[in-house]
Amino acid sequence: MKKYLLSFLSVMVYLLLCLALVLYFLNSTSSLKKEKNPLPKTQTVPKHKKPNIAKALPPLPLPKKEIDLIDVDFEKRLADIDAKVGDPVFIRIFKEESLLEVWIKPADEYLLFKQYPICAFSGHLGPKLKEGDKQSPEGFYKVTKHLLNPKSKFHLAFNLGYPNAYDKAYKRTGSYLMVHGACVSVGCYAMTNAKIEEIYKLVDQALKDGQKYVQVHAFPFRMTEENMAEHEGSQWYDFWTELKEGYDYFEAEKLPPHIMVKRKHYTIHEANE
Repeated sequence: MKKYLLSFLSVMVYLLLCLALVLYFLNSTSSLKKEKNPLPKTQTVPKHKKPNIAKALPPLPLPKKEIDLIDVDFEKRLADIDAKVGDPVFIRIFKEESLLEVWIKPADEYLLFKQYPICAFSGHLGPKLKEGDKQSPEGFYKVTKHLLNPKSKFHLAFNLGYPNAYDKAYKRTGSYLMVHGACVSVGCYAMTNAKIEEIYKLVDQALKDGQKYVQVHAFPFRMTEENMAEHEGSQWYDFWTELKEGYDYFEAEKLPPHIMVKRKHYTIHEANE
């Protein structure tokens, strides 16, 4: 009997040890699962989303629309830049581009008002030298009240004031070199009648409203470094370098420089407007 009791106890101890091992194994498995998934059963892990690049990046700026300053309406352009007829004006002429620019000063600096294609001019690149050479002048000129001609046979006209002090220093001759209408030229810068009407109106009223004179800068071409390099072999290159100083000053300051002539050379000084 004692022998059977010992065997029974041994079996029970064995079973208890097995049960303890099973419970230990189950407990360990449960702990591992919790470590792998620490979130509560009711919480779901959000799916990875790619960033919305379209929303993250700022919108690209739209390219600036180029303003047509040739065909733009006269009155509309005045309104666009808050200017009026009678404000000070400044004119630049470019032979190679066959273009006349009118700049206007509604406030502290000049703004490009309009561009006018030149209908006709005479000669080639380079200054006017003498009466009858049918060459349109290049240089820095001033238009005053007495140089306006509202009764010109070329519709409307204003004289450039050629020869100026520089031209006279080199004994250059010529007379009645103008910007006018009628689209014909024997040394002048000719415009269509419609275009000279707009240009003349601005110049005339600016002088009436107190501008002492309107500067007109006549260039062979736009005086960029590239254009200067292209014409480096010209006999007029040294002369053009003097014109370029005046061109560069206005490009930087948006005010026409004060120009003098000393010892047969143009000298560029700070604007006095």
